[in-house]
Amino acid sequence: MAPRLQLEKAAWRWAETVRPEDVSQEHIEAAYRIRLEPCLRGVCRRNCKGNPNCLVGIGEHIWLGEIDENSFHNIDDPNCERRKKNSFVGLTNLGATCYVNTFLQVWFLNLELRQALYLCPSTCSDFVMGGGVQEEKDYEPQTICEHLQYLFALLQNSNRRYIDPSGFVKALGLDTGQQQDAQEFSKLFMSLLEDTLSKQKNPDVRNIVQQQFCGEYAYVTVCNQCGRESKLLSKFYELELNIQGHKQLTDCISEFLKEEKLEGDNRYFCENCQSKQNATRKIRLLSLPCTLNLQLMRFVFDRQTGHKKKLNTYIGFSETLDMEPYVDHQGGPYVYELGAVLIHRGVSAYSGHYIAHVKDPQSGEWYKFNDEDIEKMEGKKLQLGIEEDLAEPSKSQTRKPKCGKGTHCSRNAYMLVYRLQTQEKPNTAIQVPAFLQELVDRDNSKFEEWCVEMAEMRKQSVDKGKAKHEEVKELYQRLPAGAEPYEFVSLEWLQKWLDESTPTKPIDNHACLCSHDKLHPDKISIMKRISEYAANIFYSRYGGGPRLTVKALCKECVVERCRVLRLKNQLNEDYKAVSNLLKTTIKGEGFWVGKSSLRSWRQLALEQLDEQDGDADQSNGKMNGNSMNKDESKEERKEEDEVNFNEDIVCPHGELCISENERRLVSKEAWTKLRQYFPKAPEFPSCKECCSQCKILEREGEENEALHKMIANEQKTSLPNLFQDKNRPCLSSWPEDTDVLYIVSQFFVEEWRKFVRKPTRCSPVSSVGNSALLCPHGGLMFTFASMTKEDSKLIALIWPTEWQTMQKLFVVDHIIKITRTEVRDVNHSEAQYISEPKLCPECREGLLCQQQRDLREYTQATIYVHKVVDNKKVMKDSAPELNVSSSETEEDKEEAKPDGEKDPDFNQSNGGTKRQKISHQNYISYQKQVIRRSMRHRKVRGEKALLVSANQTLKELKIQIMHAFSVAPFDQNLSIDGKILSDDCATLGTLGVIPESVILLKADEPIADYAAMDDVMQVCMPEEGFKGTGLLGH
Repeated sequence: MAPRLQLEKAAWRWAETVRPEDVSQEHIEAAYRIRLEPCLRGVCRRNCKGNPNCLVGIGEHIWLGEIDENSFHNIDDPNCERRKKNSFVGLTNLGATCYVNTFLQVWFLNLELRQALYLCPSTCSDFVMGGGVQEEKDYEPQTICEHLQYLFALLQNSNRRYIDPSGFVKALGLDTGQQQDAQEFSKLFMSLLEDTLSKQKNPDVRNIVQQQFCGEYAYVTVCNQCGRESKLLSKFYELELNIQGHKQLTDCISEFLKEEKLEGDNRYFCENCQSKQNATRKIRLLSLPCTLNLQLMRFVFDRQTGHKKKLNTYIGFSETLDMEPYVDHQGGPYVYELGAVLIHRGVSAYSGHYIAHVKDPQSGEWYKFNDEDIEKMEGKKLQLGIEEDLAEPSKSQTRKPKCGKGTHCSRNAYMLVYRLQTQEKPNTAIQVPAFLQELVDRDNSKFEEWCVEMAEMRKQSVDKGKAKHEEVKELYQRLPAGAEPYEFVSLEWLQKWLDESTPTKPIDNHACLCSHDKLHPDKISIMKRISEYAANIFYSRYGGGPRLTVKALCKECVVERCRVLRLKNQLNEDYKAVSNLLKTTIKGEGFWVGKSSLRSWRQLALEQLDEQDGDADQSNGKMNGNSMNKDESKEERKEEDEVNFNEDIVCPHGELCISENERRLVSKEAWTKLRQYFPKAPEFPSCKECCSQCKILEREGEENEALHKMIANEQKTSLPNLFQDKNRPCLSSWPEDTDVLYIVSQFFVEEWRKFVRKPTRCSPVSSVGNSALLCPHGGLMFTFASMTKEDSKLIALIWPTEWQTMQKLFVVDHIIKITRTEVRDVNHSEAQYISEPKLCPECREGLLCQQQRDLREYTQATIYVHKVVDNKKVMKDSAPELNVSSSETEEDKEEAKPDGEKDPDFNQSNGGTKRQKISHQNYISYQKQVIRRSMRHRKVRGEKALLVSANQTLKELKIQIMHAFSVAPFDQNLSIDGKILSDDCATLGTLGVIPESVILLKADEPIADYAAMDDVMQVCMPEEGFKGTGLLGH
């Protein structure tokens, strides 16, 4: 396959020797590569995009030869969704409901429970009319029992491979996206089911939960002194067995029943002895249920991390369990057979997957229930080996112990279900009640209708595929053009025609047209030349256009491209010639050229020639509707706002600029060569005068600068102390030599100082602008006390003598002053301070409330966190920060700006216009900005700056701190201003964390295994378990 660039050069090699006016039809066909040899199948491995005659590798290989009809459709066989013979029905996982599915399958295979539920009366009788099910509406169970009835009926007789339990899950109010504690779910649901069935009249239904799952034990305490026994009877539905430190199930049961000594502070108060005595306490099993549920406590609370963790230790258990040695009353056989093993895959308590291995009580065969998938175990044996291999390995993983015949061991089993061994086997099949069977039959009918519909769609797809196969086999042989009449079609369309996964659209050739509505020469790399016979069939079957025949070869574009290529070849020689001409002395008339343009004229010429060469970059674009049109590309080039050649010496008025440093005089010969590449460039002969308007503006600018310097010098001389911030009055220690002080805004003073320092770069400040300190009613917004403390940064105090000068220098919109008077009585005199204008209490109170709200309703504000050890701040670099600002905040960068630049915190009026009175809301905004700047906290080295919002919780902040300091959330002790922050659910706003706050972090001893952070991230939100669900009566 010839390289694409090599084909491109070969197609235009003739342009080196042929002038544009001498271009012939032969040259045009060479540019469009009409005569290139076509590629052969087997020789060319992939399509040559530079060769329009290469029709290999465009997707034809999947159609040539014989094709299996199964490849003609993308619709799965509906029979794959059909239940297999002698198999069970699966349950759809709705997101994270695998723990529900496992228990539903275990309860379904409890035949006694299933039979009892079928005996429950149902509201379904209202749904059935005239011996049949109402067709106009779907059946919706009303109670938990009805949901379970319907699910069990579908699991028993459905034709589907799996069914949807969403109605049951929704009735319980479970969150399908959150995985819950499976053992807790089992307990709560059994309690709910027992309570629901307790209202039934039939005793076989009412007592089924107790008959199947309920046993009884007693807490027995024996006094060592008198031997008196105290018993506390209790029912149980499962035994919770501790597995820590044990390897066998029998050891776990023995520990559950072992004797405990009550001594020392834990002594027992004996009612017989009427005193505290040493005693022993143990659990005695009094009776066992038919179905014995043994909960292996794999998920335990870890005191070190403050969260649950999973114990991945192996526990051995046998298929037969003799409980007789553990029962206090030897009243019957207590030999149990293993009926189910519930498995949790995964090493974390907060993630993983639940499955169940359950034994069919009728056939004795073991099945693995994994949501939708049901797998029958070979040889009627329980096989847990693969479940152990799927668990994630850990460094401290212990080797799997060897298991004898009839025994198993698992590190993922969290519940074992044993069934009481009986002589008779349940051979009689459980019959589904008639009303439920009608519902199941209706669902099966829907499924069969769906299967028929899918099978018909598959058949149509196959028929369509066969027709397309014949079409391709016929047309592909006639596709090459050869010497016969030909047309051009885009390669992309041909590939889509051969793509079985997408429907063929009409042919669209608009994207490959040039400005003359013919085929653009640069688009030939993405076009293919096909025979007129094939083109006629394509357009008759699929439509589209415009058709690109031999008349679509554009001579104008080829001639223009020839001219551009010749100029490109000549560019290097002209560059050397212009460089030599610039070194010679200019004789006669010259021309002004911008120095910047001279430095980059070769690059500008090359770019301009590329633009004239056509939109070559678009040749790689898509052909059917996604390519950029010409108008859009032109607009984009305009938006780039590039300076064209010699436009760098054009003034805003379109004339020659006045700065001679930016331009240079070149000879007429040099300008002639440059003009050849830039015919539209502005021309300025050496005799051309500079712009008269620019000269006037330059003189005015010089005069203004001199005037500003004079004004600044005069104001600096008149107010030296105010400028240098020396000898300033203070309200907290009122000066003795005056009874009146005047007030202006600190903003005015800062802006005035900027102007005096840099008068040529800043506009003069002509107005004092005291309206910013007043409310809309004209009242003062500050109290005397606040102006001595928190508001002192917002105002500047002026001496009476300075005020007289300022009234002459500036426009004063409002006079604000503080007057001190002496109030005398018989015993003493007291100073009283009166402001003019007086305080506006309502607006002052509104301002304070608004400030408090702003401090509680912020977004993306910066706070600082200090890590302390022994109540001392430490400078410690730790983990990379998350959402941490740089060492210099944006506000610090503002202060580093040169004087005279606009401060983004303020809005300075231009010129000498008088500042208008701003609204109350604008004043509050001004207050916020100044307050924020005055309260700015200087971040010190080693301190972490975090970006937070007022509505995020303390728990979320702790996660940020964990990334910044590598301290787990449960090891963090946070405080602010001596107040402990402990409520993880509270927001930062309610906890009093405001922008620029400093939070102290004291860390407990870190956990030894940082891998436990995985569990921490799983519980970023507080655990709520089954709160708010139907399992708790909500």
